[in-house]
Amino acid sequence: MDDVAVFSSQQREKIRDELVVAAKADARIGGAAHLGSAAVESTDRWSDIDLALCLIPSVDFDQVLLDWTTRLYRDYAAVAHHDLRRGDILYRVFLLNNTLQLDLSFWPFTQFRAIGPTFSLIFGAAGEPIPAPAPDADDLIGMAWLYALHVRSSLVRSRLLQAEHMLSGMRDNVLSLICKRHGVAPMQGRGLDDLLDEQRVVAAECLARSLEPAELTRAFRVTMDVLLEEVRRTDPGLASKLEPSLRLLVTSSAYDKWNTESPTGQLSQSR
Repeated sequence: MDDVAVFSSQQREKIRDELVVAAKADARIGGAAHLGSAAVESTDRWSDIDLALCLIPSVDFDQVLLDWTTRLYRDYAAVAHHDLRRGDILYRVFLLNNTLQLDLSFWPFTQFRAIGPTFSLIFGAAGEPIPAPAPDADDLIGMAWLYALHVRSSLVRSRLLQAEHMLSGMRDNVLSLICKRHGVAPMQGRGLDDLLDEQRVVAAECLARSLEPAELTRAFRVTMDVLLEEVRRTDPGLASKLEPSLRLLVTSSAYDKWNTESPTGQLSQSR
């Protein structure tokens, strides 16, 4: 196997510049824009490339996609790609062999515009910007208590890896609520390190430091406390309805209690 070095900033910017030149030369591309950190001039050593391409009307979308995909594998040593969709916009995310992430998004002509603050037009014309969709607080709250139900059932069944997995899902939604309230990026943990020290400490306390039942239960209790505090700030009436049942989830999550009280001494494995 050939040795491959991790990409450098200079290599990344060379590839970015070459792709912009190629986009300008492609008659099927009516515009292009930088997305992500390059759009706001905040790239660092580990930034990726995020380039939006606007397709002119009536072009063969599949052919454009094939041609640009072929270019990435042929000229830039792509080893894999993965597609994400937002409506009619296709984001094709490439992994290069030097570990550089390269995102090419293909936009219908009528939809080419800023969605959120990280959009910098390179050439062509863009429509009026629209705000990026924000996560709904009610959805985050609902997903958090749904995960909490499965934290409890996993703990009482002594399924500790599953308990940690469910706790992570609960925590992700709770921390998104904190980020949303404090005006930092709420999804994928992007804003967590931009919180004030006090909020970062709270976020860290929600982490389970081991798979020991006592530690998982501690992290569950802390995460529940934070969830209820966020619900009180968002919807006090809903908090008053939820709190008794959610507190009961934590107090009833001890495996030993339910194992001892089981008539057969065995836990049900029903899901």
